[in-house]
Amino acid sequence: LQEVTASSRHYVDRLFDLDPQKVLQGVIDMKNAVIGNNKQKANLIVLGAVPRLLYLLQQETSSTELRTECAVVLGSLAMGTENNVKSLLDCHIIPALLQGLPSPDLKFIEACLRCLRTIFISPVTPEDLLYTDGTVISHLMALLSRSRYTQEYICQIFSHCCKGPDHQTILFNHGAVQNIAHLLVSTSYKVRMQALKCFSVLAFENPQVSMTLVNVSVDGELLPQIFVKMLQRDKPIEMQLTSAKCLTSMCRAGAIRTDDPCIVLKTLPCLVRMCSKDRLLEERVEGAETLAYLIETDVELQRTASITDHLIVMLADYFKYPSSVSAITDIKRLDHDLKHAHELRQAAFKLYASLGANDEDIRKKIIETENMMDRIVNGLSESSIKVRLAAVRCLHSLSRSVQQLRTSFQDHAVWKPLMKVLQNAPNEILVVASSTLCNLLLEFSPSKEPILESGAIELLCSLTQSENLALRVNGIWALMNMAFQAEQKIKSDILRGLSTEQLFQLLSDSDVNVLMKTLGLLRNLLSTRPHIDYIMSTHGKQIMQAVTLILEGEHNIEVKEQTLCILANIADGTTAKELIMTNDDILQKIKYYMSHSNAKLQLAAMFCISNLIWNEEEGSQERQDKLRDMGIVDILHKLSQSSDPNLCDKAKTALQQYLA
Repeated sequence: LQEVTASSRHYVDRLFDLDPQKVLQGVIDMKNAVIGNNKQKANLIVLGAVPRLLYLLQQETSSTELRTECAVVLGSLAMGTENNVKSLLDCHIIPALLQGLPSPDLKFIEACLRCLRTIFISPVTPEDLLYTDGTVISHLMALLSRSRYTQEYICQIFSHCCKGPDHQTILFNHGAVQNIAHLLVSTSYKVRMQALKCFSVLAFENPQVSMTLVNVSVDGELLPQIFVKMLQRDKPIEMQLTSAKCLTSMCRAGAIRTDDPCIVLKTLPCLVRMCSKDRLLEERVEGAETLAYLIETDVELQRTASITDHLIVMLADYFKYPSSVSAITDIKRLDHDLKHAHELRQAAFKLYASLGANDEDIRKKIIETENMMDRIVNGLSESSIKVRLAAVRCLHSLSRSVQQLRTSFQDHAVWKPLMKVLQNAPNEILVVASSTLCNLLLEFSPSKEPILESGAIELLCSLTQSENLALRVNGIWALMNMAFQAEQKIKSDILRGLSTEQLFQLLSDSDVNVLMKTLGLLRNLLSTRPHIDYIMSTHGKQIMQAVTLILEGEHNIEVKEQTLCILANIADGTTAKELIMTNDDILQKIKYYMSHSNAKLQLAAMFCISNLIWNEEEGSQERQDKLRDMGIVDILHKLSQSSDPNLCDKAKTALQQYLA
């Protein structure tokens, strides 16, 4: 290192010369020495050139020419490796360059901005450095009008540093939309392109920006129309893709309707074109991911996409060729594409998941695509977490199909890799994987048995204890599906696995979804007489406590209705009935709900009564007498005159039991 740096030392030494002219010449020579020479850049950084260059840049006494040349050299050093950028950041280069922006000299301002641009687009630079001083953004906005270079660099800085809603809001509040809109019709392609990129990051998942963009016009033309022009086939690919992203964000935010011709006839076909085999890898990835986002929640767009340019078959190529033969003009490209092939697989899974989200025919087409199920199964065990997540999403989407659950999912034993994924995955994968498991546990799915044998109950019970709400919901939902029409052993295993404490925990969960699914689980556990009697003989006291707890609490109609249905199931048991008959508190509650203002609750309470007084069953006489003494028969007479036909019928049927 010493030998190498010795030859570079004289460059640094000249920066300290007392003659300003020699210093300037030294900086110019340094500039010429470092262009395209990463070794030379690293040497000069090691020798301490950066602090001296920054000192000269900030000195009031330095000539404008010297300060400009210093900014150019620093920009060149930043163009090297990520380590170079780190060294520059350590020397506090950003504040130094920002201080130069109020200068009257345009060439100096452009040199500072070019250097800032290079530093901010590096992955090692924290975006927040742009927002630490509130005046910086407004100053940059003001500089947008100075020259096409200030426009290009500032837009590039904004689009790279706008990460998430907070940054979007800051830029929006500083007038980004108004200041950047007119740049979309600039004579410079680079300026148009950077302005377009700004809008694509500003509008992403941001309704406020999207709603504003729809009504902005430049030279009498509305922005959506300008974006549509930029989508045309004769425009460069990056421009087509970026304007498609802008229109996609506006559509998803509700600023443009999903059936608007600019979406159906322009944006969607443009994105499908990007998925073709002769596009570059990154274009295919971005095209598929943007299209997946565009159609994710709209079944009509899903149907349109599925029949555009044989998209479903075209996506199968994402698993085969990282790059097309026409794109492999150089070995570097091939090497790059092989390293990034997993991104293609991720994008394909995402798009298949969106395509198959609602329509049964599309799901069928996807599954019939060559080796599709094998590809998903392989995707579930890939090392890349993004691919695993996308594969699980795809599987989840396809698992909404009853037909596929019975056939393809069975043939490929999909549950095996799925259970493996559930063992120790991060939360975002767990949420989707457990949703998929919920579908595989529906009673008509043949996967139900083997999943149970592989220890699913334990796994799901542990999910119900998660801090993460979605995981608690899915855990209890899957148990609910598992308990539906299940044999007694499974039901007992679920109750054992959950423990009484956990059951009460779930019944007092603050989220109504968790509560409803837990009640659904109880209702499924308490079905068919022998099961009802057995479970109530082992857990009766706790279950009755739980029911009381909910009927007394502040809950919505659906929750109370579900709870009364559980009571009706208990009342249908042979021995379980007694737990209700000997509990005056519960009987009073049933009576109260018979006269409730809500017909659904009245009906549910009547089911309880009917099951308790049914004639053919042992002890019915005593039960009928007790309920008559409580005034139940009087309420039944009143209800038999009800204007609601359901209530009226149910009351008459119950009264017949007394007459029989």
